[in-house]
Amino acid sequence: MTIRKIAQLGHPILRQRARQISREELASEEVQRFIDDLIETMHDANGAGLAAIQVYEPIAICAMEVKNNPRYPYKPNIPLTVLVNPVIEILGDECFDNYEGCLSVPNLRGMVSRAIHIRVRAWDRQGVEIDTEVRGITAGTYQHEVDHLLGKVFVDRVTDSTTLCTWTEFQRYHEAAFAESVRSIVARVGS
Repeated sequence: MTIRKIAQLGHPILRQRARQISREELASEEVQRFIDDLIETMHDANGAGLAAIQVYEPIAICAMEVKNNPRYPYKPNIPLTVLVNPVIEILGDECFDNYEGCLSVPNLRGMVSRAIHIRVRAWDRQGVEIDTEVRGITAGTYQHEVDHLLGKVFVDRVTDSTTLCTWTEFQRYHEAAFAESVRSIVARVGS
């Protein structure tokens, strides 16, 4: 496995739409090795997720996992999940405020409004169909990663630019209140 370089905000690749891939391409040794690299890179950077486009591969694949993540100690666990050609459908009108950051936008966080209930259709890394509903904070993580595959970065969705802050200032002034908000959402709707 190889740890890949992560594209930073301003690089044109982050504004491209990822192309969908076929099951045959997905099954190839090259793409399966790439998925291993994507996961390894996400783990190395302590990310909650990483999209292929963030590591200079404009294909519709993203990975997510949250398990005792030091960057997000308040986030509920997400088992290792690989989505291929994902499509998200918003279910309902309820949204929540999510203080987001991104490995492609280092040291910056900001408030983004995310749907609290979504339906996700995709394939897993073996090409098996996924059709599931996701709620709560975890739904925000899914939306963030799929946004990358559409050429969007979280700063495009920041609802109030005055919420933008560095990681240090987030920890100092906002993390405790946000962590309490996360606990409240998890208690009410799960993950």
